[in-house]
Amino acid sequence: MPGIRRDGRRAPVVIIGRMPDNQTLPRPAAAGAPPRAAGVRLRARAALTAAAPALAAYAAVRAVGLLVFQGAASAAGKDAWHLLGGRWDSVWYQRIAENGYGYTATLPDGTLHPDLAFFPLLPALERSLAAATPLTLQGAGIAVAWLAGLFAAWGIGAVGARLHGRRAGVVLAALWGAYPTAFVQSMAYTETLFTALAAWALYAVLRDRWIVAGALSVLAGLTRPSAAALVAALTVTAAVTLVREYRSGPRPGLLRRRARMLIGVCLAPVGWLAYVVFVAVRQGGPFAYFEVQAEWGNSIDGGRALAAFIAGLPLPAALGLCAVLGLLGWLVVLCVRQRQPLPVLVYGIAIVVISLIGSGYFGSRPRLMMPAFPLLIPPALALLRLRSTARTVGVLTVLALASAGYGAWTLLGPGPP
Repeated sequence: MPGIRRDGRRAPVVIIGRMPDNQTLPRPAAAGAPPRAAGVRLRARAALTAAAPALAAYAAVRAVGLLVFQGAASAAGKDAWHLLGGRWDSVWYQRIAENGYGYTATLPDGTLHPDLAFFPLLPALERSLAAATPLTLQGAGIAVAWLAGLFAAWGIGAVGARLHGRRAGVVLAALWGAYPTAFVQSMAYTETLFTALAAWALYAVLRDRWIVAGALSVLAGLTRPSAAALVAALTVTAAVTLVREYRSGPRPGLLRRRARMLIGVCLAPVGWLAYVVFVAVRQGGPFAYFEVQAEWGNSIDGGRALAAFIAGLPLPAALGLCAVLGLLGWLVVLCVRQRQPLPVLVYGIAIVVISLIGSGYFGSRPRLMMPAFPLLIPPALALLRLRSTARTVGVLTVLALASAGYGAWTLLGPGPP
């Protein structure tokens, strides 16, 4: 019987009382629990396993592009490696990596092109990688671009998976790799690096990790001026969140509750602003950064340069370009109708607007728009509606081959992409 000992005496009763609310019993360590470092490795392995399909799809698409380009370059008797990392903007970044800022090119018409128009993060990474490995600066630039492309595909796949499931993330990453000017993703340019930082910053916002998003935005601001789109995405999302919570919830302490969000928003423009200040101090004028960009023809004109370019084309070409711009606008409308999360939607639209309202070289606009991966979410969902893996893979294969052919044709041509 309970409470009776073997000698017949009643055993003392032990009364277990309720623990105070501010105390808890210590939990025994689980048998065989891994140490903290092993736990980090396990989480990293799980994350890589989850990302593997998106990374594999992206890598396969880009491999098609590189193989087609290598074959075309060999047939033309040209050095594919040089074409990817030894021309156009790549040379400017490598010169900065080797010698720092201070070089200015003088064009035959007297126009000055200072290297201060190029942002510092990519050259810094090139220099660091070349110093730590046997790679040349050219090889380091290509390696950074390729690694950043994988991280970008990972981030894009993570955003797509969070919004519409893992299959959508895989297709979205593959579509980004088959973008018409995706050949730039294989060059020693900043597009993959910027897209990787932007995608992971947006993913951090979607998970309410604002300080991480702000820190990634700082790095994006040291990579490209289009980081303004990322700053806009964070700022607008934070403003809407504060207004909504102010109207619906308890108002006292709202800013304190949202302190991490405010810190992230304040961090976001620091990278871009730091570089603007650096150029101002170096050149001795508060508006020196904007003057440098203007010397390269990069200023905001509200779209007048784009309109003038279209007006100067032959009628068939002008109509074709207008159709492409109409398709672009339709994709934006689809993104709005799909009610994409506010940071994703604002970022995608802002990248498009920034790419269209500048006065720079028209041929650069498609690649400047490439980081706007949210525009590919509607096509990704449309491919998933085929309800056949074979059909989806078939469409992606056709797109990959078309992108590869266009990339080989462009890279083997005389002009910049």
